[in-house]
Formats: sequence, C-alpha cells, structure tokens
Amino acid sequence: MSEERLMSKKKPAYPVHKKLDSYLHKYNRKIEIPIFYDDLLRFSGSVVVYDANEEDTLWVRVYYSDFDRQEIDMSLKQVYSILHSDGSDRILEYLNVDAIDFCTFGNSQPFRIKVRNILNDNYTYFYVKKTDASRIYGLELEHMLSPYNLNFLVYKGTLIEEHIAGIPGDVFIKDMLPKCSESEKAQLAKEFVKFNERCMIRLLGDMRSYNYVIVPVHDFDHVVYKIRAIDFDQQCFEGKLKVYRPQFFKENYKMVELVRTKLQKDSVDQYKIEERSIVAKRILSSGNRIRRLIAAVKPDTISLPENIEQLKLEIYDLTKDMDFKKSTTMGEVLALALDFVKRNYEDVSMKQIIEKKF
Repeated sequence: MSEERLMSKKKPAYPVHKKLDSYLHKYNRKIEIPIFYDDLLRFSGSVVVYDANEEDTLWVRVYYSDFDRQEIDMSLKQVYSILHSDGSDRILEYLNVDAIDFCTFGNSQPFRIKVRNILNDNYTYFYVKKTDASRIYGLELEHMLSPYNLNFLVYKGTLIEEHIAGIPGDVFIKDMLPKCSESEKAQLAKEFVKFNERCMIRLLGDMRSYNYVIVPVHDFDHVVYKIRAIDFDQQCFEGKLKVYRPQFFKENYKMVELVRTKLQKDSVDQYKIEERSIVAKRILSSGNRIRRLIAAVKPDTISLPENIEQLKLEIYDLTKDMDFKKSTTMGEVLALALDFVKRNYEDVSMKQIIEKKF
C-alpha cells in the first residue's frame, strides 16, 4: 500500500489511427450506428440519480424535447439490436428505452442507456462514450487476455460498450466483505492476487475499487468470487508502474489486508505464476489477432513522452531486459511486456519438459 499520489494529470482522449481502424473493421468492431455521442448531449435538462440510501451516484438522468426523444429512443433501440442481436428491426417493437443517464464524474463522461424488454420486463444497459484509442486497446486486451469476452462497437467518434454485470468493488468491500466467511475471504484474496498480476502484465491502470466489480458465481454448495475490470480508460498511459498494480491504491486497502492475513507468501507467489501462465497461454492462443493488435499499437500515440520514459525504466529495473530501455512508444513497452511473459512461460515449460524427459 502507498499513500503517494499515483495519478495527477487528466488523461486526454486519443484518436483512432488508420492501423487501429483497419483492425476494428477486420474483427467486426467497426459498424455503422444511427446515433453519436454528441447527439445525446442535446438534452434539455436533468435530475440527480440517487442510490437506495439516498446518496448521490454522480449520475444524472437526462431528458429531451418530445421531438428529440422519439428520434433518440428509436436510434438507441437500433444500437441495442446491432450490439446484442442481428441488427434487424424485428425486435424493436419489444424494446423500450427506460432511462438515459449521464455521468458527470471521470474522463469519459459516458451515457448509460437502460433498455427493457416490454414482454417480460427484463432489462440491460449499454454505454455510449467518446472514442478513445487507448480505451479501445484496453477493451481488446481484456477480450483476449482475461477470462471474459467483451462486446463493443466503434464508429467515428462514438464508442458503444456493453454493460459488465457485477457488484461494484467499493460497495462490496463496504457492505458485503464483512459478512463473508473465512473461506470466502481466502478465496477473494486469491482472486485479488491474480487480478493484480493480470492488470500489471497488460498495463491496465487505475483499478481502484470503483473501477472493477465482484462477480459471485454459485458453484455447488459455495460461492466463488471473481474480480472483473469495468473501466479501461487508463490502458498504457501512466508512467508509474504502481498505477498498473491495484494493490497500491488506498481504495483497495482492505483487499490487500485480506491477502496479507489469509495467504502465505508461497501461495501468493504460486497464484502469480498461475496467472502469468494463463495470460501467456491466452497470448499464444490469440494468434494473428493479438499480433495485429500489437502491430497497430506499437507506432500509435497513446501516452506522453515523459510517461513512456518513466515506465520503460521502471519495468527495466524489474525485469533487467535491455529491450525496454530501447523502446520509444508506449505500444512498444506493452508489446515487450507481453512478449516477456510469453517468452518466460515458454522457456520454463521447455525446461520442465527436458528435465522430466517427456
């Protein structure tokens, strides 16, 4: 844990350049949509959204003129169909846009759209955001290198993201963690170690407790908890390596305490090795897709020169790999980090094969 200020400057949004645009088109992420982020900014007014405890959620519910609302609702239902179905109009008559919320907090200032199926009252959310290249890289890396697939669309200056369900980390830590059994706390500690390692490997920063969710999974006679990132704004931007390690944010103090009290050092090391091996296997199995993504990110501008210089030296101090010192872009640092994990996994695996004479 650390009390130092890990992040200071607001991160800018970076444009989608030609190589990334081609990548998105190839893998069906680039699809024409009928509404843009700027269209939703035309709201006439708003009211504050409170949670169940009457506390300000930092979201406001926006409303539009009758003429605009009719057009916007139809366009948002079409976006839902493109994101979750085949893009046809057949399901539109069964959908209703119940709410459009705008977040006044954070870099991306997203709109959250609540869409309900009027036949059974099931509902889901999706988000409309401004396009940001580093966020797109973060979403793609999460899709390929985490246990979870992600569904999103990019068109011109607008990014559409599906909702990631789960209990917000800060809410879970405050309200639910104290009620967990000792075995559940030990399992959460294990998951936090693996989540911490995964974020560091793929350079996903700012995983404070409100930027990830806890997902309870019922398995026979017990509950297994998973930790899943929900905000990819800080992919490969900051210069401090600590920013990419959730353990150093004060908001995660209680999770770090769980690790300290529930896991021995040997177990922590074991879980780190397990996660590195899993990520390495995912890199290998992603094949051409991840190679094309790396080819797009290496020449791209997604950070500041001083951040690149600081991070490459900090990673060099950790790995002693001279190639990090030679890198000139944040994409090159990311490529080297992933290659380092893959190479070490392959070297260790080959050594085990030789020693065991398989």
